[in-house]
Amino acid sequence: MNIEGFEYVRVPGTDGVQLNVAVGGSGSAVVLLHGFPETHVMWRAVAHELAAEHTVIVPDLRGYGASDKPVEGYSKRVMAADVVEVARELGYERFALVGHDRGALVAFRAGLDHPDVVTHLMCLDVLPTLDMWEVMHGTSAAVGFHLYLMAQPPGLAERMIAASSDEFFGYFLDLWAKDPAAIPADVRAHYLEACRAAVPSIVADYRASATVDVADDEVDLAQGNKLRMPVTVIQQDWGSALGFDAAARWKAWAPDLHHQTTTAGHFMAEEDPAEITTAIRALLTRQRP
Repeated sequence: MNIEGFEYVRVPGTDGVQLNVAVGGSGSAVVLLHGFPETHVMWRAVAHELAAEHTVIVPDLRGYGASDKPVEGYSKRVMAADVVEVARELGYERFALVGHDRGALVAFRAGLDHPDVVTHLMCLDVLPTLDMWEVMHGTSAAVGFHLYLMAQPPGLAERMIAASSDEFFGYFLDLWAKDPAAIPADVRAHYLEACRAAVPSIVADYRASATVDVADDEVDLAQGNKLRMPVTVIQQDWGSALGFDAAARWKAWAPDLHHQTTTAGHFMAEEDPAEITTAIRALLTRQRP
């Protein structure tokens, strides 16, 4: 499945990995990174709106969709380097970056590792990896059971999920959407097909978030490394639901932060694309500190 009207190219990231990338519009570059259990197609409505003013670059992350699925290389540092390399190959040395869910974790790492490349940063419905693990405790952590499942050593999680992949990935599509109609049947089928073909790489992506990604965040925290660009975070009100201050967690990483909650579900770019497009446009008007 493609975003109508966008050109499709295969672009090298790092380590020889080829990414499937949709490109549309003209002007300054905005890169959109998808989440789980989706592909770049989740951005279809937002991408069309932004393409009126910007060059919009929409890749499938490594391990997802039609991009290559190597056995290893799923640290957010490597995945962030993919994004920077893709933009550079397309002629853009600097760009604004918007990520949802898994893509937001990649975007967060790109902002820390490449502060002179990422001009503006938006993260949708996540906490930074280190903070995510710190706030998950007690029975409230049951909401993130998949995080713990896919954090296990290689083998068991892959076999369990592959045995009923449509039910596993479909569970999250159904549970996390406040407006199920926002993901039409053909799009849902596309997501399930793409995930069915990517079980090992999806698990590897999640496993990295319980291992190397935590270690990388700990180093940045110890060194006082922060996001130096304007940052917008939009998320459901998980802080109130689970008992933590989400805005404060983000503020510790992002001094120039705009934080807001949404009444949409987790798939907010599909459930309320107008809200997300408006927020992206507002972010791009902000000057770097």
